[in-house]
Amino acid sequence: MQHMKKRNTLLALAFFVSCLCAFSQKLPQNETYLKYISQYRNVAVNEMYRYGIPASITMAQGLLESGAGQSELARKANNHFGIKCGGDWNGPTSYHDDDATGECFRSYDSVLESFEDHSQFLRVRERYSRLFKLKRTDYKGWAYGLKAAGYATSPTYAQSLIRIIETYELYKLDTAAPVLSQTQGEAVGGATVGYNHGALPSTTSRPIYQYNKNYYIVVKQGDTFRSLSKELGISRRKLASYNERNKDDVLTQGEILYLKKKQSKAEKKYKKVPHVVKAGESMYTIAQRYGMRLDKLYKMNHLSADYKIRVGDKLKVR
Repeated sequence: MQHMKKRNTLLALAFFVSCLCAFSQKLPQNETYLKYISQYRNVAVNEMYRYGIPASITMAQGLLESGAGQSELARKANNHFGIKCGGDWNGPTSYHDDDATGECFRSYDSVLESFEDHSQFLRVRERYSRLFKLKRTDYKGWAYGLKAAGYATSPTYAQSLIRIIETYELYKLDTAAPVLSQTQGEAVGGATVGYNHGALPSTTSRPIYQYNKNYYIVVKQGDTFRSLSKELGISRRKLASYNERNKDDVLTQGEILYLKKKQSKAEKKYKKVPHVVKAGESMYTIAQRYGMRLDKLYKMNHLSADYKIRVGDKLKVR
């Protein structure tokens, strides 16, 4: 009997070790995952600078929850993070089987909306608040923290995220510089592209991005209109004016500042695509997102200056 107990103990230990090894091994890379990463890595990095969520975690969750964009929920509802409706959701919905039959999931007009809603979902909920005290490079802490906070029911959820991150080296994104999302053009850098009546600032080492016939930078911690004026060679008054701000305003890390006067409307591709207002947005942040002037956004939507923005409102941007 004692021999049998010892044998069973050894078998159980061997099974545990084999499971542990399985989770520690890297997944074989496949083209579907690589294509998804290439398509959305910039979005994940931008979201990291805006909301403080490691880009590696955002990418790994998107890959896992959406099957690299191939799941039915991702294809039909643009929902890449498996976020269910919840009591605070007033947007479009889609019904799919998950833990129960016919559960309500959030539906989005675009994949980018899904990424942004995922960031806001984690940022505003108290049960995830302790995660934002972790270092941005602590993807393992985030993975286990998401599981502990109840993001998913799978007992191996954290290990699955970590395995994806390490297989595709997504942790490198957590130290990447701010880049542009798919809707925001490409970085141009240097002094080779004309702006105003001269060249792009050559005195700055930070990336300079091009969008909607304009150029912009991403604000770093400690930046002020005064310090940026010296760095970029643009007067403090003009830089603030281009962004419809006061030259003495306090800047927030992650926000964007345009380097010349903004356009009167968004790019052509948004002609028939209204912006759906989400929690935390203001008319100003929406105008900045599309690189358009704030007064034109009000005028285009026949709104008065005292209009109170509401989640779910649809605004024309072109």
